[in-house]
Amino acid sequence: MPSIPLQRTLAIGSLVYAASLWGLVWYPYRLLNDAGVGGIASSFFSYATPLLLVGWLHGRALRTTRGHGLWLAALGMAAGWTNLAYVLAVLEGEVVRVLLLFYLSPLWTVLFARFLLQEKLNRAGWAVMALAAGGGLVMLWQPAEWPLPANHAEWLALSAGVMFAASNVISRHLDGVAESAKAISVWAGVAVLTLIGLAFRPAELGFMAEAETATWLLLIGVGLLIGSMTYAVQYGLARVPANQAIVIFLFELVVAAIAAYYLSDERLGVQEWIGAAMIITASLFSGHMEDDQSKETPHV
Repeated sequence: MPSIPLQRTLAIGSLVYAASLWGLVWYPYRLLNDAGVGGIASSFFSYATPLLLVGWLHGRALRTTRGHGLWLAALGMAAGWTNLAYVLAVLEGEVVRVLLLFYLSPLWTVLFARFLLQEKLNRAGWAVMALAAGGGLVMLWQPAEWPLPANHAEWLALSAGVMFAASNVISRHLDGVAESAKAISVWAGVAVLTLIGLAFRPAELGFMAEAETATWLLLIGVGLLIGSMTYAVQYGLARVPANQAIVIFLFELVVAAIAAYYLSDERLGVQEWIGAAMIITASLFSGHMEDDQSKETPHV
C-alpha cells in the first residue's frame, strides 16, 4: 500500500489526467460527427465499449455494494446526463464557451457537498473558489451581456455542470464502495440514457451500415479513453474532497481552450488568457481548501 502522501499525490494526478483528456476528447467526437456518427450514438458506443470489455470483470465488486443500489443508480443517472449533455454541447456550440458554463460547477459542488458530505470550506478555500469562479467569469464576460447561456448548446453545458457536481459529490458520498463498481455505474448510466435517446432518434444508428473501419476504430479508441478516465476520476474522488476535486477539474478548461485554438481555430484573446491563468492558480492552491477537514468532518 502506498503511503498517504503518495496516495494523495496519485489521486490528484489521476484527476489532472482525467481533466486533461476531457479537455481533448471533444475533438474525436467532432471527427465522429463529421463521419456521420451523431452525438447520442457516439456516446452510446464509447461508453458501451468499456462496459462490455471490462465491466464483467467487476462482478464481485458489484455484489459487495448491497445497500448502496439507489445511490449507485443516482450516480449513474447524474454521470450519464453529464457525459451525454457534454458531448452534445461541444458538438453544437463553441468549445471554450461551453466549458466555461460547464465549469460553473464549483458553485453547485459547494452546495451539494455542504448538505450531503458536510464539507465546509475554510477562508483559503473560499478564496480559491472565488479565484476559480472569477477566472471563468473573466473568460466568459462580454460587454453589455450577462454571462448566461445564449443557446441550446450552452444550456446543455450548464445542466451538464450541475450534474457533474452532483455525480462527484455522490461518488464521494459512496465512501467504501469500490471504484470499479462506481465506474460500471457511470458507464451503465450513459448507456441507459443514450439508449433512451436513440429510441427517439433511431436515424443516428444509420451510420452502422456504411461506417468505414477507421470510424469504428475511432469509436473503440474513444471508448478505451473513456474507460481509463472513469477509473482515474473514481480513484481520485475517493481520496480527494469534492470541493478540491472540482477546482482541479477546472484544468480541463485550460487544456480545451488551447486545443480549440489549434484544432478548431477558436482564438483566445488577452481576456481569455487572464481567466485561464486565474483558474490554473486556483488549481495549484486547491490543496489548502479544507485544512484539518478530517478532524472536523466524519466520513459518510
